[in-house]
Amino acid sequence: MAIMTGGAAQAQSGAEPNARVRQACKADVYALCAGVMPGGGRIKQCMLEKRDQLSEGCRSALVAARNAPGK
Repeated sequence: MAIMTGGAAQAQSGAEPNARVRQACKADVYALCAGVMPGGGRIKQCMLEKRDQLSEGCRSALVAARNAPGK
């Protein structure tokens, strides 16, 4: 079993909300932003423009990530 200390633990906890968002919003990205080329914040912008169409799970993950400690 690995033990995480200091910066490694902080990096892991900071990455966890983002991983949850990616998982929860994956179907939304495919459905709503299928024609958008990744990079340069284009997917994020697409999701913002279509935020009223996001699934409840995606919205919940986004709110949780925004409210995560260290954000």
